[in-house]
Amino acid sequence: MVLKQIKTHRRRLADKVYDQLVEAIMSREVSAKDRLVQEKLAAELNISRTPVREALMRLEAEGVLEVTASGGFRLARMDQAEVRQLYQARAAIEGQAARILAARADPTTLDRLRNLIRKEEDLTNPSTRDYFIANRRIHRAFMVEAKNKFLLEMFEMIWGRAMAFHLFSAIENVDISQSLGDHLNLVDAIATGDVTEAFETFTVHIQTGLALQIEGLKEVKDD
Repeated sequence: MVLKQIKTHRRRLADKVYDQLVEAIMSREVSAKDRLVQEKLAAELNISRTPVREALMRLEAEGVLEVTASGGFRLARMDQAEVRQLYQARAAIEGQAARILAARADPTTLDRLRNLIRKEEDLTNPSTRDYFIANRRIHRAFMVEAKNKFLLEMFEMIWGRAMAFHLFSAIENVDISQSLGDHLNLVDAIATGDVTEAFETFTVHIQTGLALQIEGLKEVKDD
């Protein structure tokens, strides 16, 4: 894995380290077999161990990394049951955000969401990673518009788990383009002002995403 040296200006070093690690995970430069050791990373980045430790602990708290028996960190592993639990949590949190938005049914908010969705879904020769990022940005936009910081914090933690390598590699075995394309229907459900319909529409949408993940995990297991 090759990381770029970081200069100490502008943003906090820990945030820069975090961003580089996330990029390395998403680009598959970090595999399930790799062990991340703060001393080695600090030396490679030419910075002190403190910001590296902060970034690693943040990724651990988000469920992306786990501590190894021999020290250091590795990508967290999830079985099929845990994946189902993750998507159940997503349905609860994002569904509640949909209820909040439906109760308001603010036309300006809905227009912002529609514009963002059209922009994010307008992909040219997209990779699996592009679909993943676009999908996350769209779903995060709903959470931001709901204006509930606690729901947003839970969303970030859950999607951090989804970023882990084993899930990301699993979705490469299925047609992830199916993850995009019906987000405007979510906005339409919110626009009705019916909180129950909004919640149920989000639940069905997220259930479809779960089916893709389970299919991908089965493909990985069979390989």
